[in-house]
Amino acid sequence: MQGTNIHTAFVSTNSITQGEQVANVWKPLYEMFGISILFGYQTFKWGNEARDTAAVHCVIVGFTAEKTSSALRFIFDKDGVKHFAKNISPYLVEMPTVFIEARSKPLCDVPLMSAGGKPSDGGFLILSEEEYLDLVKREPQAEKYIKKFSMGNEFINKIPRYCLWLVNCPPNELRDMPLVMKRVAGVKQFREQSKKEATRKKAATPMLFDEVKMRDGNYIAVPKVSSENRDYIPMGFLSSDTVAGDMLFMVSDATLYHFGILTSKIHMAWVETVCGRLKSDYRYSNNIVYNNFPFPNPTPEQKAAIEEAAQKVLDARALYPEASLADLYDSLRMPPELRKAHNTLDKAVEKAYGQKFADESEIVAYLMKEYQRLVSEEGKKKNNLLLSSTHSARILLPGNPQYKSE
Repeated sequence: MQGTNIHTAFVSTNSITQGEQVANVWKPLYEMFGISILFGYQTFKWGNEARDTAAVHCVIVGFTAEKTSSALRFIFDKDGVKHFAKNISPYLVEMPTVFIEARSKPLCDVPLMSAGGKPSDGGFLILSEEEYLDLVKREPQAEKYIKKFSMGNEFINKIPRYCLWLVNCPPNELRDMPLVMKRVAGVKQFREQSKKEATRKKAATPMLFDEVKMRDGNYIAVPKVSSENRDYIPMGFLSSDTVAGDMLFMVSDATLYHFGILTSKIHMAWVETVCGRLKSDYRYSNNIVYNNFPFPNPTPEQKAAIEEAAQKVLDARALYPEASLADLYDSLRMPPELRKAHNTLDKAVEKAYGQKFADESEIVAYLMKEYQRLVSEEGKKKNNLLLSSTHSARILLPGNPQYKSE
């Protein structure tokens, strides 16, 4: 395609326009060959005449290597509506070409988000409600070593599950609980038979989760997978009495302010653009979505307004104690009180950014510019730190007149 006016298009699974894959697939094409995207069909479900059509979600991306292509650019959205665009990013939305790459820590000064613990237990440490009641009835002394347990699905759908949490259980007490010991033995056998060396090593501590990540205090629970049909990803506060599994993210030491930002339409616009997908559902991640998200710099008054509005969201949920988050956040069944509370929160968050956004595309364009600014500032700080440390090292080298040996 180099030096020609050839246009090329991919029909692909939608993974190449989502999450970490965007930088992995498209960044080399942009940097090495100077391509630009001419048109895109956002996610659609693959269909053909076969009886058992696989549930594959696809995109179509057309691009060129012409340096001065003046071709009209357009995007077909999920509803099949055609939109003309000045520039199409590899996320298949109209915005500047920016690549969001994985980072291990947040770009902003906010609490860390980490995945919950991985049991790797063969099901022996996890209990259904029936198993929990039966175990406590037959072995009452086990109750103090049982906690609530939640993956993303249980959290959203209010499904009760429990787990054996034997972190501080003395060996003599464990010995006196034969039913619990039987489950621990099952964990040991399961791990010993694993194909993964790391899992086999954990057979030495079969009474514990493969990964023990729980801390004291409350945390914001964020499910890894959530339906695209929800206007907001259902999030909420849980206490350390509920053990988070590896399909649930935890934001420890978080406040109502952080909850308010994360459950706002501005954060959702970022999620819809940069997160990965499972089929067409959101697949949230800490290293791509959360760690790169540009949080605002609110005034004390703006921060207080966000906290107040966030509490009203929680209060509106509490009006329906029997409803699950899946019930509350279904776009067709969302209670009016909750919808109103979220609208108030969205306005408070928008004020903290000092902007008035006309639509989601404006939100995304603004956040991308903020992301670029923050990354640039981060790079400058690192360069200054490097120059400073290099200067200090030069002064301290033996042979330098200012060097003093002890």
